[in-house]
Amino acid sequence: MVDYRIDRRSGVATYLQIVQQTEQALRLGLLAPGDKLPTAREVVEATAVNPNTVLKAYRELEREGLVEARRGLGTFVRRSLGAAPADSPLRAELEDWASRAREAGLEREDVAALFTAVLETHHPVRTSDPAPPKTPQGDPS
Repeated sequence: MVDYRIDRRSGVATYLQIVQQTEQALRLGLLAPGDKLPTAREVVEATAVNPNTVLKAYRELEREGLVEARRGLGTFVRRSLGAAPADSPLRAELEDWASRAREAGLEREDVAALFTAVLETHHPVRTSDPAPPKTPQGDPS
């Protein structure tokens, strides 16, 4: 089961935090097809968010084809994401790296920025519509 943690200072909408945390649990293999998500009431009790927010997140996950609502039974995982199990050796290496970064005095934001920069180098975001090329300053074309 997934335990949702809501960061009200993150600037990310609460329903999106629930969606993102569910997707992360799917990627890590913490949730698998057939697993039941917590009920909206359980999420509300654990996080003190509005029930409609939880339902909106679950509808978004359903729209993405990741979960399905079964009337009177709950919401169940339809499919998983990715292939990065929680017990992967890579996770252990990343845990070690994060520990060393903390010991080196890096703050959470520093670690996130460093990791994101490296991630972008090795896994750049691909868009279907590339940005138009920039023209040099002073070039009238």
